[in-house]
Amino acid sequence: MRWAILALGVTLATKLGIGIDCRDGATLVAVVLLLSFFNAILKPLLVLFTLPFILLTLGFGMVVINALLFLLVDRLVEGFHVAGFWSAVGGALVVSVTNLVLSIFTRGPRPPRPPPGRTESAPAKPVDVIDI
Repeated sequence: MRWAILALGVTLATKLGIGIDCRDGATLVAVVLLLSFFNAILKPLLVLFTLPFILLTLGFGMVVINALLFLLVDRLVEGFHVAGFWSAVGGALVVSVTNLVLSIFTRGPRPPRPPPGRTESAPAKPVDVIDI
């Protein structure tokens, strides 16, 4: 499901005319696979090393990281073109908004909450603790 949402986001970014072009469906599949791989492997490392920058920019650093991943995929995939840094930022924003909106619609139902003022909880089990 995540790959489909990412593919839709990349497709929307190419159709909006913000400087991102994708030649065909096979190129789109390669882009989605690489972006998924980079989001799983590189992005956590980049977030770890740039955490002060991300906090200082109130989260805008995440958009910059996503834009840099777009530019890296542009270098690696023949037939996928990103015009420049600001086009990559636009593409990252389109993919992020698409992911946010579709994740809201595809999320399962929330568990029911107790009415205000009533806190029903299970009785606490005794915990065996060994102090040294």
